[in-house]
Amino acid sequence: MQIPADAGYIDVVRICLTGIAAKQGFAYEEIEDMKVAVSEACSNAVLHGSGESNAEPVDVTFEPLDTGLTVRVVNYGMSFDHTSARQEASPIQGGSTSDLRVGGLGIYLMEALMDVVRMSSDQGKTEVVLTKYRHA
Repeated sequence: MQIPADAGYIDVVRICLTGIAAKQGFAYEEIEDMKVAVSEACSNAVLHGSGESNAEPVDVTFEPLDTGLTVRVVNYGMSFDHTSARQEASPIQGGSTSDLRVGGLGIYLMEALMDVVRMSSDQGKTEVVLTKYRHA
């Protein structure tokens, strides 16, 4: 599916994901985890990959597997250094809100909630591939 590079359309992706994952027999908790992870990937695609008003749409592909589901999120904005971003990704740290840094939590959440997370970025195309296996 293809959505406009607009955060308001991420709910459409979540609805589709819910339907597909339910048909595949995922447990409620697994579906909720996937919704958070895929929402983060889509949010990053909209925010970082599509900064212009005439931005390219975001491509989202659902690939059912025998044992799970892969979701591919692709945007065509500026490339980013996903290796550095992944190294800096961490859970919330600090004793107060003034100690918190901006960013980094999305990648951490994707990796914590999904079984496999792959990222690649090259020449204006960034792809995030998220896979969840059925554990129930």
